[in-house]
Amino acid sequence: MPKIKPSEWPNKISLKLKEYRRVLKITKKPSSEEFKAIVKASGLGIIIIGFIGFIIHMITQALQLL
Repeated sequence: MPKIKPSEWPNKISLKLKEYRRVLKITKKPSSEEFKAIVKASGLGIIIIGFIGFIIHMITQALQLL
């Protein structure tokens, strides 16, 4: 990453702020249904990953007993 001269900082900062504003303008708040779907999908993913981790843990514990 090239070094930026201190004289260029204000210009770079203003360009970054413009980019952030542009992104915030095109984003929208999810509807209640969208939010519920996202929460369900995330929760299901967390449960599945936890279950896989639990199964792996149980297998390693069983192998240590042999």
